[in-house]
Amino acid sequence: MSHFDKPTYNVRRTRKKDIPQGIYTKDPITGEALFTKDIVDNQMVSPKSGHHFPIGARERIAALVDKESFREIAANVRSGDPLTFVDSTPYPVRLKRYEKESTLPEAVITGTAKIHGIEVSLAVMDFRFCGGTLGSATGEKITRAIEEALERKCPCIIFSTSGGARMQEGILSLMQMAKTSAALGRLAEAGLPYVSVLTNPTTGGVSASFATIGDVILAEPGALIGFAGPRVIKDTTKQTLPPGFQTSEFLLKHGLVDQIVSRTEMRDRLGDLLLALHVKKSPGVKAKS
Repeated sequence: MSHFDKPTYNVRRTRKKDIPQGIYTKDPITGEALFTKDIVDNQMVSPKSGHHFPIGARERIAALVDKESFREIAANVRSGDPLTFVDSTPYPVRLKRYEKESTLPEAVITGTAKIHGIEVSLAVMDFRFCGGTLGSATGEKITRAIEEALERKCPCIIFSTSGGARMQEGILSLMQMAKTSAALGRLAEAGLPYVSVLTNPTTGGVSASFATIGDVILAEPGALIGFAGPRVIKDTTKQTLPPGFQTSEFLLKHGLVDQIVSRTEMRDRLGDLLLALHVKKSPGVKAKS
């Protein structure tokens, strides 16, 4: 064989065994492949890096409240089509798709429950339904959760995640900002605590209303929190934004957030806050083990 002849090789091709989908999940911080089951068992938090993956509202409630204590309210409140809105798809068709994809009838679940034996009224938003946008039904359900706290004389807790107001409902969506904030004003007048928990992302009209007027504002690590997105702000102000702008950590440093709490510690932290803010200040209210 000449020195310049191309050698021939006997190459055996083997087919790579298929790996079942869903067994592994990539950690976006470390790049490591983790067992999905380990993440699910840890409330969708990476056991190694602490990265918080998205979690559904029902899963969050199950990990947060005392066992079998949750009682849903306003479950029959659903979005209508007040403007008969049509873009590329009629709004009612979109709503049916959101419901199918999220397995939820609306972008928030509301109800009463107990956390370490302390009764609360609870509203938990879910980004899977239309990006957690604030529509008329969402605002109504959150308002009813606040009114339930007033009626029961118990604290109110709202977990927010949202892309903002729901454009398909126009000004009716924007009115929910005032409606929910007014209800929280009545809660404050009654001397009942409101704890707001900000999760990733919390933006737009939700961040400009009920999400940021809590007596105590908690946030999950690394959550995006703000009104407009960083790109819009940068283009509008023509300024370079500081590192970490609009993250939980940035807002904690600048005073908008009171504490950053991991999801795995949230139940116990809320229990401590409820004990301090409500039980110890309200004669006759007792925490049950």
